[in-house]
Amino acid sequence: MTAPGFVIHHLDHGRAALAAAAGRPVVLISPAAAAGYQGIGWWQALVGALRAEYPDAAFTAVLDCADCPGWALAALRNGVEGVLLTGDGPAFDAVREIAEQKGAWGEGRWGNDALDLLGASDPGISCREHGHRMWEQVR
Repeated sequence: MTAPGFVIHHLDHGRAALAAAAGRPVVLISPAAAAGYQGIGWWQALVGALRAEYPDAAFTAVLDCADCPGWALAALRNGVEGVLLTGDGPAFDAVREIAEQKGAWGEGRWGNDALDLLGASDPGISCREHGHRMWEQVR
């Protein structure tokens, strides 16, 4: 992963990650399967609020679509900039190809070393510590 990843569950998690980044690139990832249970609109609203609040922040927003190619396809059609999708088969391959064409596919780049902020007692400290470890690795 070239930029630290953070699994964010709400706006304050996103704020903590972006504040810790202080202008460095990060990847903000939705919770697992969020496309299905929180929805594409929820993710777009959360990302939109963060982009408005941090207009100069360098971040990639990735919606986890679990093993549901239909969710991923709907997300891509609705302008989501990055998707995570697990599984295989013809539908998976078709969605992967569409996502790759849009630059929205990141298998192996997103999620592997991401810090899940669920339950973090102080998300700001957790983000700073995780970010610094990851930024040190890319030097």
